[in-house]
Amino acid sequence: MPFLRLKDIRDMTPEKKSEKLEELRTELSKLRSMNNAGGSVENPSRIKEVRKAIARIMTIQSEATIGVRNEI
Repeated sequence: MPFLRLKDIRDMTPEKKSEKLEELRTELSKLRSMNNAGGSVENPSRIKEVRKAIARIMTIQSEATIGVRNEI
């Protein structure tokens, strides 16, 4: 799965953003548990990508909440 770009996230509806956020959090949890259990993760850089995608979504949601950017 390719990482999310800001334009793609901003084009999502608020409901879709929430769904994607939960999906990414679940994926991060699985990746971390595999890593902590001593197993090898297929793509170790994926953890970093997922963390950044979560941060991007949360930042955009926060911007919409405080009114920094107009939400469509």
